[in-house]
Amino acid sequence: MKKVLSGIQPSGQLTLGNYIGAMQNFVKLQHTEECYFMVVDLHAVSVPQDPAALREQTEAVAALFIAAGIDPVKANIFVQSHVRAHAELGWLFTTLANMGELERMTQFKDKAAGKESVGAGLFVYPTLMAADILIYNADLVPVGDDQKQHLELTRDLAHRFNTRFGNYFTIPEPYIPKVGARVMSLDDASKKMSKSNPNAGSYIALLDSPDVIRKKISRATTDSGREVKYDPANKPEISNLIGIYAHCANMTIQEIEARYEGQGYGPFKKELAEHVVSVIEPLQAKYNDIRSSGEIHQILKQGAERASVIADRTLADVKERMGFLPPRG
Repeated sequence: MKKVLSGIQPSGQLTLGNYIGAMQNFVKLQHTEECYFMVVDLHAVSVPQDPAALREQTEAVAALFIAAGIDPVKANIFVQSHVRAHAELGWLFTTLANMGELERMTQFKDKAAGKESVGAGLFVYPTLMAADILIYNADLVPVGDDQKQHLELTRDLAHRFNTRFGNYFTIPEPYIPKVGARVMSLDDASKKMSKSNPNAGSYIALLDSPDVIRKKISRATTDSGREVKYDPANKPEISNLIGIYAHCANMTIQEIEARYEGQGYGPFKKELAEHVVSVIEPLQAKYNDIRSSGEIHQILKQGAERASVIADRTLADVKERMGFLPPRG
């Protein structure tokens, strides 16, 4: 079994894009690999967060992991800050990283653009991500396009440590599923569906009510014309909606095109909304059961304890190799 590590930030509500693009893959991976799935709250505070909202969203994301089908017996589900070794190893990796490497990170440049003041946490975000991955010697890391550069830095830091202090870290590889999906924004198919988008109509949140989902899909941007045809180059908006339809209805692109031939966008969008609702309603029911039972706290406690056994051992090995004096007595 290979080790798989991934995490989602508790900043904003998780979306249908998170579910189709990431969480469904997590559910599949747990059956064949050794999986660690985190709520990465330490990464979230690299930009300002409301404390009450951060606590609520951290618990919500963990509960949505389970509602989506991740089994806490088969996979390790935990909160990043509950495993303290992450932060300490993150600091040690900042001593191995160079300023130039961190300055070249595209995500940092994008988030810092136009701001008079930028937090140091955002700057060293990639070294903490490297610690998240390497502390479990992960073999595979599911990453989107916006994180590929960070994984490359992780690989560089692992190689640098191995060269200076002896071979220790596994060099992680990106996990790219054979069949995947990149769900784009409902108002602009050139951008990924994102919970950080200020326009709530651009994404479908996993906790949106059925009526809200129907309204958002009815208002989703479409291309000129009325043909329901999958053509990402020339009809990116309707192609994005067809991709969502295919996943939620378990139909092929060709079946969808044939079903709506000559009907136009109206009937297509109406039935798309119902398919999305049929996927999200059972997930919401499971989510509500988990939250009301309070079991999420025990699950996260056990997950952190299991993860800490490995993380603490890795941190001790790293510090010994780097020359730190171990505590005695």
